[in-house]
Amino acid sequence: MVEIELDGKKVEVLEGSMVMHAAEKAGTYIPHFCYHKKLSIAANCRMCLVDIEKAPKPMPACATPVTQGMVVRTKSDKAVKAQQSVMEFLLINHPLDCPICDQGGECQLQDLAVGYGDSSSRYQEEKRVVAIKDVGPLISMREMSRCIHCTRCVRFGQEVAGVMELGMSHRGEHSEIETFVGDTVDSELSGNMIDICPVGALTSKPFRYSARTWELSRRKSISPHDSTGANLVVQVKNNQVMRVVPLENEAVNECWIADRDRFSYEALNGPDRLTAPMIKQGGVWNTVDWQTALEYVATGLKSIISDNGARSVGALLSPHSTLEELHLATKLMRALGSDNMDHRLRHAEFTTAPGVRYLGMPIADLSRLDRALVVGSNLRKDHPLFAQRIRQSVRNGCQLNTIADAPPQWAMPVANAYVASPADWLAHLSNVAFALANELGVACPFGGAPDMQAKAIALSLRGGTCKAVLLGNAAAHHPRAAALLAVANWIAEQTGSTVGYLGEAANTVGAQLVGAMPQTDGMDAAAMLAGGLKAVFLMQVEPGQDSAGGANAVAQIAKAQMVVSLSPFKANLDCADVLLPIAPFTEAPGTFVNAEGRIQSFHAVVRPLGDARPAWKVWRVLGNMLGLTGFEFDSAQDVLKSIFPADGIPAMVDASRLNNAAPAHPDFSASTVTPCVAPIYGLDALVRRASSLQMTADAQGAGGARRG
Repeated sequence: MVEIELDGKKVEVLEGSMVMHAAEKAGTYIPHFCYHKKLSIAANCRMCLVDIEKAPKPMPACATPVTQGMVVRTKSDKAVKAQQSVMEFLLINHPLDCPICDQGGECQLQDLAVGYGDSSSRYQEEKRVVAIKDVGPLISMREMSRCIHCTRCVRFGQEVAGVMELGMSHRGEHSEIETFVGDTVDSELSGNMIDICPVGALTSKPFRYSARTWELSRRKSISPHDSTGANLVVQVKNNQVMRVVPLENEAVNECWIADRDRFSYEALNGPDRLTAPMIKQGGVWNTVDWQTALEYVATGLKSIISDNGARSVGALLSPHSTLEELHLATKLMRALGSDNMDHRLRHAEFTTAPGVRYLGMPIADLSRLDRALVVGSNLRKDHPLFAQRIRQSVRNGCQLNTIADAPPQWAMPVANAYVASPADWLAHLSNVAFALANELGVACPFGGAPDMQAKAIALSLRGGTCKAVLLGNAAAHHPRAAALLAVANWIAEQTGSTVGYLGEAANTVGAQLVGAMPQTDGMDAAAMLAGGLKAVFLMQVEPGQDSAGGANAVAQIAKAQMVVSLSPFKANLDCADVLLPIAPFTEAPGTFVNAEGRIQSFHAVVRPLGDARPAWKVWRVLGNMLGLTGFEFDSAQDVLKSIFPADGIPAMVDASRLNNAAPAHPDFSASTVTPCVAPIYGLDALVRRASSLQMTADAQGAGGARRG
C-alpha cells in the first residue's frame, strides 16, 4: 500500500494505482470525461488536471501513478485554472445546441461547464462541422460535431464488446470518431456506447427527440430475455416506456446491458399489442370483456374434461414468464388433474433431472476464469453479457476452448475449437474425456479416440485453478443432452472444474424451481406439440417460433378443441380460439431467477395497456371460476410467499435444490436431430416485435430459428 496526502487528507491505495483511484477512495470528485472505471486509461481530455507538489505543471489524475508521500491538491488555484483552461478548449468547437440535444440534462460537459466554463467565449472563428454518419438502426451519429474525442466509445468496442467498430481518423481539429469504409455498428452490446458518451455525440436512434430527461420517471426492473437477469432502469413518461438503461450491479451485469435488453421496449407500445380479450367465432375474431372470455374458457374446459378426462388438457409455458405466473399455471393444471405442462419448448430430450440445473458458479466468477470449455453455444449472441465477462478472463490469460458447429466468432481468442456437426458433439466430448484419462492415467468410462484437438483441450483443462465446463443452449436442447452432461461432469471431476448450463431464458431456472414440467407421467413439450390434446394453454408461447416443432407444431395445436393464448400480443391467430391479453414485464410485478440462482423481484413500472391484466391474476381468477382451492391470492407478493413458505423469500435459491448431476443411464446412442436454438433477436415475443432490433445486421441475417 502507498500513502498519499489528498487535499490535506491521508489516503492509502494499492501501489500502481492512479491519483484518480485515490480520489475515488477518498470520496473526492475530480472532473473528467475520458476516464471510465471499466475502461483503460487514455488521458485524452485533460480535464482531470491536478496540482501535485514538486511537479512543474498540472498532471492528469487518471494517468499519474501514486508514489509514497505524494501531496495532491485538486482544488488549488493552479488545478482549477488548469481545469478551466481545458474546459475553454473543449468548448471552442462545441455547438451551442443544448436546447435540442437529447443529452441535455444528463450531459457531463453541460454539468462541468457550469463550474469550470466562462460565461462567454473568446473564440470568434467558425466552429468545425462533422459530416452526418449512418451507423445502423440503434445509434445516432448525426451530431458528431459535439464529440470531444474522449475515445470512450472506441475503447469500449475494443475492450468490452471485443470489436473495434469505431476509431479516430485524422488529426487535430480534423479528428473524427467514425466507422471505416462506411460500416455500421453491429455489436450486440453497442447501445452501451450511448451511456458512456459524456456528451450528446452518440444518442439512441429509437429514443431520439421523444422526451427530455427531466420529464422521465425512473423505475427499477429486471430484463426478461436471457438468463443473466440484467438489472434495468426503465424510464417512463405519461405511462409509456420511453427508454431503458442499465442499473449497475457488479454481481450480475456490472454497468452494461445487451442491446435486446435496451431496445426491446419498442414492442411494448407497438401495433401488435393485444388490449382486450378476443374469441374466435365462425372464423371471425370478436372482442369481448374479461368475464365473457374467462367464462368461455372455464365452460369449455369443464366440458372437455368431462368428455375426455383431465389428461386431455395441457399447458405450454414460456421460460420468459415470471415465477408467480409459472407457479399458478402449474398449480391450476395439477389441481385439474393434469401433469401435461412444460417450459422446455426447444428441447429434444426430456429426461428427469435430479435437481434444478443452473450455471454452477456465480456470474461474477466468469470474469475470473483461468480455463473454460464451452459446449454447444454461440456464446456472443446467445449470452452477450456472459460473453463479455469471459472476454475479460481471456484478456487476463484464460484459455478458452469450445465444441461447436461453426468456427467461433466471439470477438475473443479461442485456444482450441472443435468444429463439428451437433451429431458428433458427444463423440468429440468423449474424445476429450478419453485424452484426459490417458494424461491422468485413469480409466475412462466413455469410449473415445483422442485426436490432436481433444488432447489440446484436455491439456488446457489440466492447467489453472478457476475452471468451468459450460453447456450452451444447443447442448441443453440436444437430443443427447443428458449424455453430454454426464461426460462434462466426468471431465470436471477429473480437472477440478465446475459444470453449468448457461441457461436460455430469464426464468429457465425459475421454471424448474416451481416444477413447470411433468412430474409423473405427463406429456412433455415435444409430445404436446405433436398433437393429441383437446385443450391447450399457451402462456407467452408462439409454437411456430418458440418451439422445436415449428410450423408443424402450429398445425397440430390448431387441431385441439380449445386453444387459449395468454400473450401481450395478437399472437397465435392461426391456432388459438381465445386470446387473453396479459401484461408484459413492465406492466406487472414478478420475479425472475437468473442462471446462478439469484432471485430478483420487480414492480410494474407502468399501468397495463388497455384491458391487459397480469397473468398471475388470470390464472387466479380462472382457478376460482373452476372451483379449485388454493387460489386465494391478493398480490404477486402473496404468490411468491407461497412458493417459499418456510423462511421468507431468499436472495438465492437454496443450494440443496441446485444440482447439475446427470440422470442415471443417459442415452449414448447416435442421433441426427439438430438442436433448435433461437437467434439473438428471435428469442422471445418482445424482441421479435422490436422494430429497431429487427433492422440490425444480426436480425437480417438470422432468417428464423437457428438450428445448432
